[in-house]
Amino acid sequence: METRMYKIPAQADREVLLRVIPGHFATNHSHINYYIDLAMLKTRQKEAQAAARILAQYCNYTVVDTIVCVEGCAVIGAYLAEELTNAGIMSMNRHKTIYIASPESHTDGQIIFRDNMQMMIRDKNVLLLLATATTGKTLEQNLQCIEYYGGRIQGINAIFSAVNKARSIEVKSIFTQKDIPDYHTYEFHNCPMCKNNQRVDAIVNTFGYSKIE
Repeated sequence: METRMYKIPAQADREVLLRVIPGHFATNHSHINYYIDLAMLKTRQKEAQAAARILAQYCNYTVVDTIVCVEGCAVIGAYLAEELTNAGIMSMNRHKTIYIASPESHTDGQIIFRDNMQMMIRDKNVLLLLATATTGKTLEQNLQCIEYYGGRIQGINAIFSAVNKARSIEVKSIFTQKDIPDYHTYEFHNCPMCKNNQRVDAIVNTFGYSKIE
C-alpha cells in the first residue's frame, strides 16, 4: 500500500509534507478514499518545527494558557508553544509558560483528562491542536471534553482539515481539501466504494492504520 503514497508540500513551506495514500479506508466515524499519513510530520524534529511555524502564523489570540494536543501532535504542540511565546502571545499561568496537555481515550470512546492534568484545563485559555478533521465528530468530542473540564476554547488548529468550522470557531489548518480535490468522506451505510465491492485497505485509528490481510 505504501507504494501508492505520494507527497504534497505545503504552500507556506515546502519542507512540510502531507503524505497521502489513495484507497478505501475505514475510520471510527466514516469511510474515506485517502489515508493521510502524518507519522513523519509528527515525529521528525525539522518537519514538526516547520509545521509549528506555519500554525503560529494563523494564531492571532491574545492569551493561550494550554495547547491540547490530540492524535499524537504533542511534538508539534511543544514547538507551537515556543513560536507563540516568541511572538508575544501571553499566558496567564503562574509560571508564565504554556502547558502541553493530551487527553486519554477509554475503550468506550470517552475522552478524559487524568486528575493530575485537569489543572492545565480548568479556567484556562485553550488552543486545540489535532492531526486531522474529516467529519468533525472527533473534533466535537474533544471540544466537549475541554469544556467539561472547564477550559475556555480560544481556537482550533489542524494539520489537515476537511471542515471549515466547529460550532462558530474557524478551523485553521495547514492543508485543506483544496490540496486533495478528490478527497471524500462517506457515512458507513452510504459508501460508494462499499457498494462497488471495493476492498477496505485498512482500519484507521488515532495511531495510524491496521492492515487488513
